[in-house]
Amino acid sequence: MPVNNSILRLLGVLAISALAACGAPKQQDTPPAVVPGYEGVEDEGFYIQPVDAELLSADRARQEVAYTADDAPGTIVVDTFARKLYHVQEGGRAMRYAIAVGREGLSFRGSGVIGRKAKWPSWQPTANMVRTRPDLYLEYAGGRAGGLDNPLGARALYLYRNGRDSMFRIHGTIQNETIGHATSAGCIRLFNQDAIHLYDQVDNGTRVKVRSLEESLAIEGPYMDDAWGRAVPATPENIAQKPLDEQLIVDQAAAKAAEEAKAAEEAAKLAAKAEKKRLSACKRKGIDAADCPLPEATATLDAANSNG
Repeated sequence: MPVNNSILRLLGVLAISALAACGAPKQQDTPPAVVPGYEGVEDEGFYIQPVDAELLSADRARQEVAYTADDAPGTIVVDTFARKLYHVQEGGRAMRYAIAVGREGLSFRGSGVIGRKAKWPSWQPTANMVRTRPDLYLEYAGGRAGGLDNPLGARALYLYRNGRDSMFRIHGTIQNETIGHATSAGCIRLFNQDAIHLYDQVDNGTRVKVRSLEESLAIEGPYMDDAWGRAVPATPENIAQKPLDEQLIVDQAAAKAAEEAKAAEEAAKLAAKAEKKRLSACKRKGIDAADCPLPEATATLDAANSNG
């Protein structure tokens, strides 16, 4: 049976009443875990939110690692297949960062140099982006100022080749959840905290090398997407785990949908019961159903407060 407008309005009143009776939402006893190096950051007048610790699991937090390839110290090495970026150090070491890769990032091969660096860079979609997806990019065809809602994030490194801008970028992102994924657009994305860290370590003229698939396989081994679309080593364990995780995602979605449907059903029953009580009270007082007033939210709050 459809719920009429008066029942829907009453649901809102009941929600306010429940909040008044129970008091303010309980504060969490312990704040969410924050990974060192990924705390909230005040930077150039902007506040960068901390990175959710879950997004940094599975080696997606930056760390110094052993480096076995023969790239010279100081080189930035981008592996779009394993979705990793290395800043090579002395002594067979490198700082490793997790990245997201978009179409533009996959289009570059070989090497170039950092020709320009920018803090909180402005952004302008390419002519091809505007042409193919005007619904997304046309309003920004003239450019977008740097800031928290800018796709290039807090820092950008611009790759040049033969003295010209290649349109390849290594930059921060406002979408932390994309790190580790292949995305629909963009170049090489890092967490903003990582983009700032890398920016501070390199100068203009730094060599950037993008690995080929053959190089990636030889150095990193084969990679695959897990059930969430994140790059992971293609080990027998990960291959076997993927269908289990895919089923888990399906089951979790079904459980959430069932929970929401049950909550909606209970809310509708509660509203129908309250509506029946309201109309009965008006009938006893000789008030026509069409003129029967809804309980005032303030009166409900006062009653709840007096009982609390």
